[in-house]
Amino acid sequence: MKNWKFILISMLITLSICGLYLHSIWRQRQDPGEIARVNARRILSKDELAVVRAFFPMHFEDTLRLEGTSVWMQNGYAIPYYPYTGGRVQFAQRIGLIPATERLEIKKIIKQATPAAEDDSISHGSRQVFAVFALPSGAALYAIPIGAIDGTQEAYFTDMLFYYDDPHTIYDHWPKDVWAAIDAHQVKPGMSELETRMAIGHKTHSDSDEKGNRTVTYDQAGKHWTVTYVKNQATEIKSE
Repeated sequence: MKNWKFILISMLITLSICGLYLHSIWRQRQDPGEIARVNARRILSKDELAVVRAFFPMHFEDTLRLEGTSVWMQNGYAIPYYPYTGGRVQFAQRIGLIPATERLEIKKIIKQATPAAEDDSISHGSRQVFAVFALPSGAALYAIPIGAIDGTQEAYFTDMLFYYDDPHTIYDHWPKDVWAAIDAHQVKPGMSELETRMAIGHKTHSDSDEKGNRTVTYDQAGKHWTVTYVKNQATEIKSE
């Protein structure tokens, strides 16, 4: 009988401890902590909710899906383009840097060795991969580097270079006057950092890592802009 009472008391103590533990877990799940409360209060912006497609090409064959499609320049004023005539990229006739949001109608994807002295912002490898395209305004063909091949190693940057959908539809919540400034490659007060990059490109230098509250200098193909942001709105704009 004494053994039975001892066992019963031990079981009751164990059940009590388990009950307290389970109650503690339940209370923690009801109150996930200050960090979770802060995150729960944060509402994603429309820019963060916008769908920007990517397809992560790994091999040359993957890039062929771009043939016959239109893309829009995402990394504006950073990558040069060249005439494409006689089935070759004409490096000696470099035209300039492609503006942000420029629409490119991709005709074909090719491989070609690039002169060692040519700086086009993408590693050369043994051969570079180019997208041959036309602009909506004409039939002339041009080429822009999108990746490189070196032996069995391949690297492609199309997801960083291009939008696969018209950015006017991706960010259709932006006001018309903002899009008018972007299409004119200008900056106006109140524009966000993303809107400004869309207008004048990604070649930047900033005085802080705190996005939305800092001063950023942009190189727009030789024209320089200095924009100060407060709460992610341009408050001071200088150009030279």
